[in-house]
This record gives sequence, structure tokens and C-alpha cells, in this order.
Amino acid sequence: MQPDPDLVIAVEQATVTRGGKDLLRDVDWRVELDERWVVLGPNGAGKTTLLNLAAARLHPSRGTVDVLGERLGRTDVFELRTRIGLTSVAVHDRMPPEETVLDAVLTAAWSVVGRFREAYETLDSSRARALLDQVGVGGLAERAYGTLSEGERKRVQIARALMTDPELLLLDEPAAGLDLGGREDLVRRLADLAADPDAPALVLVTHHVEEIPPGFTHALLLREGSVVAAGLLTETVTSEHLSKTFDLPLRVEYRDGRFTARAS
Repeated sequence: MQPDPDLVIAVEQATVTRGGKDLLRDVDWRVELDERWVVLGPNGAGKTTLLNLAAARLHPSRGTVDVLGERLGRTDVFELRTRIGLTSVAVHDRMPPEETVLDAVLTAAWSVVGRFREAYETLDSSRARALLDQVGVGGLAERAYGTLSEGERKRVQIARALMTDPELLLLDEPAAGLDLGGREDLVRRLADLAADPDAPALVLVTHHVEEIPPGFTHALLLREGSVVAAGLLTETVTSEHLSKTFDLPLRVEYRDGRFTARAS
């Protein structure tokens, strides 16, 4: 059977077990090319584990995971990862603080962290600068990465993740640690990206419904490694489903393309 060209992620009955504990349990999840997904859940729900499966950085203990038409365990994951853009704490922690912002983005073209002896073309530099402009930090290109604020670093990571023109973009809690202004600026820029028909398939992991940008289409809710609900965004992010996900009575409101939630 030929793989579906519109299917970006196909997770079937996937379980990830570590130290005798199931971090994910019998998860089914499908992401298509033009979809923008948010993955929601409390701490320990398995969100980052699921994202690592989608990023080809983790294999399931049971079940199957296909990413961009390639099945994990039967493909060269190092080659597959070049087709995936990822922002995460792990990427941030590996970034040399003395690296310029421009080089922090440029080095993604070689799938490395920290510039060494690689040669980059003028076209690469132009693309890196354009991406920094797109995420609102173009004026910081010559600054050292380690001198940036948390919000500036988050945006540089997104520019880096886009550098290779990925087919899939995975964002692991990009608004974590941001103040209100930084969060709202990032949400606006992610909404612009979601609205771009040429943008890759997007998956955003978060704890908070307030961080879901307008233009996202689907949601997956996780609790204790299992799927609570999945499907179209406004049909999935509901008071009933969110209350079950966070084990707390919650009232969810949706207005002008944004969600809010509070204890009921």
C-alpha cells in the first residue's frame, strides 16, 4: 500500500514504557498536511514523550509510528530528522551562549549546534535573516544568544526550526516562562504562521488553553499517558473534556478565536 501523501503523523496503539511505567499508553493519533494541532494536558501527561515520537527522537515500546511516510524502526532517523523542525528545552540547553543569533539559526542548515568549520552560502544567511525578521527579532542577529531574554530566545528557536524549510514543525511549550506581553506577541506570530498556506504541518504542546493561537484546527488532550479526546479544536477543547483532562471542574470559553479556562 502506498503511503498517504497528506498524512504527516500516524501513531497507532503506541505505548512508551520506561522503568516499568507507561509514559504513553495505546495512543492513536493522525495529523494531516494542512492541519495545525495543539496537544494539551497537565504535567506528566505524556505530551513531550508524544512530541519526541513525532520528532523521531524516541521509538515506541509497542505499536507503530509513521512520520512523513517513514516508519520508525525501519528508516534512517538521522535523515528523517532533517525534515522536521523542533523547538524544545533540550535544543535551547545545547545552544552555545556565545553563539551569535544569526549563527544559532544558520547552523540548523547542517543540523548542528555551534558553528565550527561549516561553510554557508549568502542564500543561507539571507534566509536566516528573513526568518529572524519574520519572528520579530531581526535586529538581534549579531547579539550573543546567551544575552537574550526568554521571549527572544523562544523566537530565535522558532526561526532556527524553520531554517531547513521543514515538512513538520513541532513546538514544545514555546510560551513557557514568557510574561503576558511576550506570550501575546508569540501567539500572534504563531497565528500568522498557522494562516500561511505554505507553512508546514504544526504541532504545539502547551498546558494552557490561553496559548492556543487563532488558526489552529485540531486538539489532542492527554492525561496520564492516555488520550482523553482528540479532533476538531472547538469540539475537543470543551469544559467537559478539559475538566476530565485536568481532573478539576473547569469552564471553558471561546471568543474571537481564543480560549480561556477557569475553575467552575
